[in-house]
Amino acid sequence: MLKKILSIQNITCETLGTLEGLLRSEEYSISKIHASKDPIPKSANEFSAIIILGGPMSVYDGIKYLDEEQGLIRDAIQREIPTLGICLGSQLIASAIGGTVHKGLKKEIGWYSVSPTKKGLSSLFKGLNKTHFRVFQWHGDTYTLPPKTEILAYSNLYPQAFRFGTAYGLQFHLEVTTDMIRSWLKEYNKEITEEKLRTVEILPRNDNDMRKLASRCEIVWSNFSRIISRGSN
Repeated sequence: MLKKILSIQNITCETLGTLEGLLRSEEYSISKIHASKDPIPKSANEFSAIIILGGPMSVYDGIKYLDEEQGLIRDAIQREIPTLGICLGSQLIASAIGGTVHKGLKKEIGWYSVSPTKKGLSSLFKGLNKTHFRVFQWHGDTYTLPPKTEILAYSNLYPQAFRFGTAYGLQFHLEVTTDMIRSWLKEYNKEITEEKLRTVEILPRNDNDMRKLASRCEIVWSNFSRIISRGSN
């Protein structure tokens, strides 16, 4: 079985976060690339899975490396290699499979509840609350998905998670740490000001918020890891 995972970072401050420790605990080798600096592989065949992280850029900005990431996503789906896209990563998957990415009616920044679907509870969100669970969000774009896409979770505003073949998209962030949130507040300070948000609305209320988020991240990763294992057998 391949134990090598490709992690694609689109901006320095948006990292694997708590996911990194979970990957390493299962003895995965992590190949990290920074999309704006490093070559994007054309083929996914040397990896057991791919994780594409977030960033402030948009799919429709005409950025070359984002187009190259979509090419890799399509190759991974064709080869049935599990791919997990987080925030921008999910939007790249949506575009790569023929969906449309566009600005949402309202930005979701901070803490929100999302609801899993039956298909979500039988796959990526198995073991989580059956009606809703709390996540951290930071996105303004959303997507319209093509037919045959399975919606795995949703909120009052948008689809929040989906599956297409071996590709899974999450609009939200389970991987963040308190330090990551603080760094985003600095990096995206202009956006916070424009949205007239208060820092206190974005920071966790207490340590328990982060413990619960980390626990949810562990459950989702465990489910995704099983998907990787099934694909390698």
